[in-house]
Amino acid sequence: MGSTTSSAGGRSFSRRWILGAGATTLLTTGLPGLTACGSGSGAGGGDGGTITAFVYGDDAVKVQQAAVERFNKSAAAKEAGGTVKLEKVPGSDYSPKLRTAMGSPSAPDVFFNWGGGSIRAYEEAGKLLDLTDTINDDPVLKDGFLPSVLAAGDLKGRHYGIPMRGMQPVILFYNKSVFAEHKLEPPTTWDQLLDLNAKLKKANITPFALGGSDIWPELMWLEYLVDRIGGPEVFQRIQDGDAEGWGDPAVLKAAEMVKELVDDGAFGDKFTSVSYVNGGAPAVFAKGRAAMHLMGSWEYSTQLGKFPDFAKQHLGWAAFPEIEGGTGDVRNVVGNPTNYWSVNSRTRNKDLAIAFLKEAASEAYAKDLIDLGDVPTTSNAAKLLDSAPNPEYARFQYDMVQQAPAFTLSWDQALGELGTPMHTEIGKLFAGKSSPTEFVAACKELKK
Repeated sequence: MGSTTSSAGGRSFSRRWILGAGATTLLTTGLPGLTACGSGSGAGGGDGGTITAFVYGDDAVKVQQAAVERFNKSAAAKEAGGTVKLEKVPGSDYSPKLRTAMGSPSAPDVFFNWGGGSIRAYEEAGKLLDLTDTINDDPVLKDGFLPSVLAAGDLKGRHYGIPMRGMQPVILFYNKSVFAEHKLEPPTTWDQLLDLNAKLKKANITPFALGGSDIWPELMWLEYLVDRIGGPEVFQRIQDGDAEGWGDPAVLKAAEMVKELVDDGAFGDKFTSVSYVNGGAPAVFAKGRAAMHLMGSWEYSTQLGKFPDFAKQHLGWAAFPEIEGGTGDVRNVVGNPTNYWSVNSRTRNKDLAIAFLKEAASEAYAKDLIDLGDVPTTSNAAKLLDSAPNPEYARFQYDMVQQAPAFTLSWDQALGELGTPMHTEIGKLFAGKSSPTEFVAACKELKK
């Protein structure tokens, strides 16, 4: 569903969609063969001494390949009695191949996923190993990752995954040159944001770039507004399957604030025809026609690839502002926490699979991620960030996530098959085709 290319780390970044394109696909197309009892004698399809790990086969897979090679030579692998075979599945094929494999005797023992809604069907079918007790009893796994990221991949408070790629929080980006010219500062409160909007419009500058034709950039606004107004518990209730959670006052208030922004011209008057994926919104931002852009952390890589001078000299970043009277912690973040390794409950060598998961907490693994331009979610990463392509930006992201009491997974990814109809309702709200009250009512009807 679109990718952005970056020279950072020398690779292509398919940022949001590497993390999320398959999350809904896993569930919307059905899961043949997924029954609680399963079939066959075990996962892996090979002898008990070799387990198979499925991974998304993009440019970043070299990190996982190196990890497998290190692990297979380690004492931990020898002690567990086996090795790991990495199966790299091309991105467009990943979700359907995983879905088919998980319903067959040759299912992978360990597999890459997006957490949240992307693995719910597997958990409900008894296909996932509950890792909660394993993590709590093992200091390497319990203390090896940032708590908010580890928890973000959970289902109903239970751990089913181990973080294994970089973090991608949603960040408020701004054009430092525009701000300097008009003597402005990044907003730390909602009132300051509204004041900025007024000053920028007076200067004939659109306050925010927004790729409204893609819908998911609009979702980022609702995610942060609901969190700041009511805290992460509001969406957690919805994610856990209670559609009445959409009736929480925080959701209606967030929708009303969105309408106020749209009516006030915060996104200009053509944002519904602007796309992020085809480069429209990034260009509006980089060329100074919009002063700010709420976007995932891959925005830096996008700009570095398309408008390198802007990225290096004029791109600024800040946290989403506080909302006065809200109960959500201003340190909370939303977005794509990371990707995860999960373990098939039918693996023939659980000890080997668990030993392999620990590799993702190692310093060597974190260094490999940083070399690719990613910011690791491991607790040991802070001391390694000086070698990042942009150390200042990497430290900002890391500190932001490390200090976050909660990291809410993007709603569409967390909700699985309900993400598509939710997008429809969000698009209608932003386009003025439904009122905030109608938006809430429609979302309450989104049920399995």
